[in-house]
Amino acid sequence: MSRLLRFNGPVAHDPAVDAWMDEHPGDLGAIARRWFEVMRARGDDVRELLHDGHPTACVEDAAFGDVNAFTAHVNVGLFLGAELADPAGLLQGAGKFMRHVKLRPETEVDAAALTELIELAYTDIRARLEADRTRP
Repeated sequence: MSRLLRFNGPVAHDPAVDAWMDEHPGDLGAIARRWFEVMRARGDDVRELLHDGHPTACVEDAAFGDVNAFTAHVNVGLFLGAELADPAGLLQGAGKFMRHVKLRPETEVDAAALTELIELAYTDIRARLEADRTRP
């Protein structure tokens, strides 16, 4: 059984995502924009949409990450993050599948480690999609 979270309608560049970014100015908006751009840049097969009111990145139609701005922090969420190697210990959460990295304007993040986590989430979802396609 596939654990992929799949959506109808993700597109290469969703104007609703840009509108969400415009509604989140300041430091938190800049953080969210930066890390969503990292997700967008993973590959030509990345698609996006708003899911539960915040930007979500997909490989084809399967979600791999999202960003969300709160009052004092931004979450960078990885949909199957519980199954990713995280040697830098950035991931938080206790859900069965989802994990997130909590980012605050006043705290530096290990950008290389977070970029690597996003890349792992992207490549993991790609591999799962391929396995689903080749499964009899």
